[in-house]
Amino acid sequence: MYTRRTPRSASGSGGLHRRTRNRAKTAAGLLATAALLVSACSSGSATTSAASAAAEAALVALPQATPAALSSYYGQKPAWRGCGVPGFECATLKAPLDYAEPSSGDIRLAVTRKKATGPGKRLGSLLVNPGGPGGSAIGYVQAYAGIGYPAEVRARYDMVAVDPRGVARSEPVECLDGPGMDRYTQTDATPDDGKETDGLVAAYRTFAEGCGADAPRLLRHVSTVEAARDMDIVRAVLGDEKLNFVGASYGTFLGATYAGLFPDRAGRLVLDGAMDPSLPARRLNLEQTAGFETAFRSFAKDCVRQADCPLGGKGTPPERVGQNLKAFFEKLDTRPVPTTDGDGRKLTESLATTGVIAAMYDEGSWEQLREALTSAMKENDGSGLLVLSDGYYERDADGAYSNLMFANAAVNCLDLPASFDTPDEVRGALPEFQKASPVFGEGLAWAALNCAYWPVHATGEPHRIEAKGAAPIVVVGTTRDPATPYRWAQALAGQLSSARLLTYEGDGHTAYGRGSSCIDRTINAYLLRGTPPTDGKRCS
Repeated sequence: MYTRRTPRSASGSGGLHRRTRNRAKTAAGLLATAALLVSACSSGSATTSAASAAAEAALVALPQATPAALSSYYGQKPAWRGCGVPGFECATLKAPLDYAEPSSGDIRLAVTRKKATGPGKRLGSLLVNPGGPGGSAIGYVQAYAGIGYPAEVRARYDMVAVDPRGVARSEPVECLDGPGMDRYTQTDATPDDGKETDGLVAAYRTFAEGCGADAPRLLRHVSTVEAARDMDIVRAVLGDEKLNFVGASYGTFLGATYAGLFPDRAGRLVLDGAMDPSLPARRLNLEQTAGFETAFRSFAKDCVRQADCPLGGKGTPPERVGQNLKAFFEKLDTRPVPTTDGDGRKLTESLATTGVIAAMYDEGSWEQLREALTSAMKENDGSGLLVLSDGYYERDADGAYSNLMFANAAVNCLDLPASFDTPDEVRGALPEFQKASPVFGEGLAWAALNCAYWPVHATGEPHRIEAKGAAPIVVVGTTRDPATPYRWAQALAGQLSSARLLTYEGDGHTAYGRGSSCIDRTINAYLLRGTPPTDGKRCS
């Protein structure tokens, strides 16, 4: 599943920037040894039974008193230093690798902050997380949030980010080198026969084996609940009584998990582009597939109104636009299109599909997508779609990849049992996925097979998060969000005992800072004055 957001551009106005390529896979889950679930949970492969169990299972808060075995972590004094980014300082903190056995070793967490600029009374620290899992919170705050959040918010809060364990600067999981990732991303993800299926399975196995060889112990301890417990250590070290937090996309699951574990320490929490932790992986993937179809239909309607739409003329129905795009993908399956890539890569079906999906996250990317499709379909140049795909995978011009996709799989595959265990199970589910999205359904169904070959068994299960006793929490949902369908925001708001649902009627992934003054004013009022919106408030 794909749920990250990143800044599109910078501005000196102090206003929020529109996001693009809000991408990455997500899942929900829980480490049973770190937090108890009441009632039983069943395998995520059985969608109905797991969803039923999750309706009863709920995350139980941890004891308010800090265990003696963790006191040294909570009492750390960070050694702040310059980190090459004006206005920011950085530090390294320690957390137990295994919260069940704190004496078994530590993990190092990278933290950065930019102190409140004033004027006005300081409100404490505001932690931010851009989602993923696998997105670098440090990169996000240094490149965007720490300079682009509203000036009045930055004046009152220290802007803080910690890369979750296994991500970016916090002991990153590594799986493949650049050439290996190039091969992986070009693997045919819609196999037509047994040979192509074997090739896809081999790619998933190679990826998983690489991750297992790199960090066999770490892979067992990168769950969302452990990352949430790390945030509580960061909160204490920063000297804050409560955690104030803005989480986007997967970051909403991280923030909700924190509230569930530490409801008495949950301060002002904004969960934007919310996830539903009660769903098993297969259901999450299926509903997100439908979300991408919803976003594509919005793109299709806009595309045919433009003179340069390569997928149909004025009045062409979205269904036909989708058929035209699907036909183009199928053509690429046998005849990849050349690009100007220095490494000689061609535009394959898998890379083109990724490029289109990347553009679904932000309607501001639709023009770029039209141009890229026109070049590929009419001029036999796939460079534009390759650029979109490379941005999604965080591949730089030198052919190196960030650890985004490595950490993404590591967290997803630990947090929930796999969507599918065998290729035959995927084939059996194809009609369901293709009904959800005629354009993307086949590829997204096969993509959900990756955790079947993971070297570490999942420790989490679907569950509800209620966070009884927490202060008001703002849950934000966008009605045509491709990556976190609006229904998920409704579901999470229905679970959290103190939630206030804020709705953005529009396109794109997440809502804060995407151009709605109503959304921005409402969230700013909550962060600055502690005034939550009325439940059910709607903005456009």
